[in-house]
Amino acid sequence: MRTAALPLRLPSERLVSRFEFWPGWIFYAPIVAQWIWLGLRHGDMSLPTAANPTIELGGLCGESKSAILDQIAGPARALVAPYICLPPGDADSAERAMAAAGLSWPVIAKPDIGCNGTGVRKIDDRAALAAYMAAFPRDAQMVLQRFIPEEGEAGIFYIRRPGEAAGRITSLTLKYAPNVVGDGRATLAELVHADPRAGALPHLYLPRLGAAAERVPAAGERVRLVMVGNHCKGAIFRDGREHITAALTARIEAFARAIPEFHFGRLDVRFAALAELRRGQGFTVIEVNGVGSEATHVWDARARLLPSWADQLFHYRAAFEIGREQRARGHRPSGIRAMWRYWRRQTRLMARYPAHD
Repeated sequence: MRTAALPLRLPSERLVSRFEFWPGWIFYAPIVAQWIWLGLRHGDMSLPTAANPTIELGGLCGESKSAILDQIAGPARALVAPYICLPPGDADSAERAMAAAGLSWPVIAKPDIGCNGTGVRKIDDRAALAAYMAAFPRDAQMVLQRFIPEEGEAGIFYIRRPGEAAGRITSLTLKYAPNVVGDGRATLAELVHADPRAGALPHLYLPRLGAAAERVPAAGERVRLVMVGNHCKGAIFRDGREHITAALTARIEAFARAIPEFHFGRLDVRFAALAELRRGQGFTVIEVNGVGSEATHVWDARARLLPSWADQLFHYRAAFEIGREQRARGHRPSGIRAMWRYWRRQTRLMARYPAHD
């Protein structure tokens, strides 16, 4: 096991944000209101879709994850975790494709179209892959990506206005995997209920554990409750903006420049040591997200509501401003109908994906 990048437990005056699990229609109401106002002001509700013109809908929703990664060229390509995209056929053909791409067990399987970690699962062997593929929609594409064992994970938000010499990192979120430690007596379900944070959110963890919730972990055994680095699936987010450095910014700038016309979005990375990340070294990019991504530091349990709203409004306002400048340069927004069509396709697919890890 490689050196852990982050502490396993996080002392904090607050374990769960006051608003982290509010109904979406409440938390996002100001963002939706601003979106409508800016759409009316600029004459196009879909204007942000022009911000990243080489990505479907600018990465707002329903875009292909692999198609974004496919665009990365030059030395930056070495920073991307190797992957293949394929239809959910049979495990034999998938294994042959893995071998051709230099992938070996374990791998991460995930939908090519999706969000919030839906359908993402760690696959350890051929039998697990066959089961995953059997449960996957036949009319969708899936991605198999090299499993990156480093425990550190971060979301790094990047913005660059068209014509600017360099962009900037506007958000850095450290993502922690919730875990419990066995005592040789309690079941996993009992350990979850006894944990200060997990016990407040058992509905996020127990369904995923299934029958394993009744297992009794050995004394000292650490059990990771969720693999997916998404707060709505139970991962713990911490505001890491204090770790943004000139070296990291320069490295992210070089990577973002390797994607044609990429101006607004979030890079999800895994890393071994926070000190290395600060130096712009030792990280692997696992996903690139466009205008539909969030500055996820707002989901820190210590975050306050009004500053979090302000940060969200700032980022989506920037998406409109970049979209306006891109429109002036000749890039056309998608239009409302295309937004609706892509969102409906994504929603329908997500309802049919296998359960996440």
